Amino acid sequence: MPKILFFILVFSQSALAQITVLDSISKYPVSYATISFGNGQGIFADDEGTFVFTKKLYPDVDSLYISALGFKTLNIATENLPKQLLMLPQADELDQVTVRTKLNRKFKEETLKPYLDDDYYHCWLPTIESEIAVYFPKSTTKDQKLTSVTFPIALESKDWKKRKRSNSDKKAFSTLFKVQFYANDNGLPGKSLTYETIVFRATEKNGDAFTLNVDDFDIYLPKDGFFVSLQVMGYTDKTGKLLPNKKYKEIKTKNGTVKIPTNFRPLLPFTGDIQSKNTFIKRIFINGNNWVKFDKGNGFRSSLLDQELYNYGIGIGFKTFKDE
Repeated sequence: MPKILFFILVFSQSALAQITVLDSISKYPVSYATISFGNGQGIFADDEGTFVFTKKLYPDVDSLYISALGFKTLNIATENLPKQLLMLPQADELDQVTVRTKLNRKFKEETLKPYLDDDYYHCWLPTIESEIAVYFPKSTTKDQKLTSVTFPIALESKDWKKRKRSNSDKKAFSTLFKVQFYANDNGLPGKSLTYETIVFRATEKNGDAFTLNVDDFDIYLPKDGFFVSLQVMGYTDKTGKLLPNKKYKEIKTKNGTVKIPTNFRPLLPFTGDIQSKNTFIKRIFINGNNWVKFDKGNGFRSSLLDQELYNYGIGIGFKTFKDE
């Protein structure tokens, strides 16, 4: 009975604390908007533009920075926070997207295979504060269209002693990821190539990789290459609904409370088999965040770099069109 009362109390508080982000013109929900707290932390709205925020959950947060692709960033105080937040579409940004007519010419289907690994010690532990982007050069002047992206995933065994056995039972998870595509801006991720919100849910049932079909998004490869990015958003329920759980842990020390981002499963295996260093990291909740190449001397403290594992080995599929 005490447990039931506890969950009823938590649910009722969450229901009262729900805030919805809407398009100021259409009044449609802004799906998966980023809610930054201005202190290097933050959360995400769900598919209906809804997130949970109260001063009891986040007592030290006095301002929210709401951002989403195609909208102007909204800065609002948490005092007397309204139940609906309206975001203004950023028309000048939307005009930057290149609209291509669909090509009906003959084509050749090609793939770049992902780099898979199931070693726990070769993996990046995803947190919602970090977005990972991988650069792919364009190797031909012919028209090319992206059709699929394959994200390597490392599964963990329930029994650590049996972790090297392929038939061992795996730890269950249900995790939502956001995917974005960027143009190359002097070697760094630049303008978005699509303003569609692209997400997928990964579970242990997907095995050691998740393949996302992007053929319908009409993403044509720019001449200077492009970036594919992956960003963990949090755990979901069985239907794929993003859960409003707290995204960091609070650890009390003699110098005060330290907030540590929560690690989410699945793990992302890195590789040292790619000659160039094509992986970049961005801390998304930090004001003025910038992309930084994942490399030694760039401010990263990672055992992956000590092992010379510099890249997240995403695979892609694409169509190369024949000249008429």
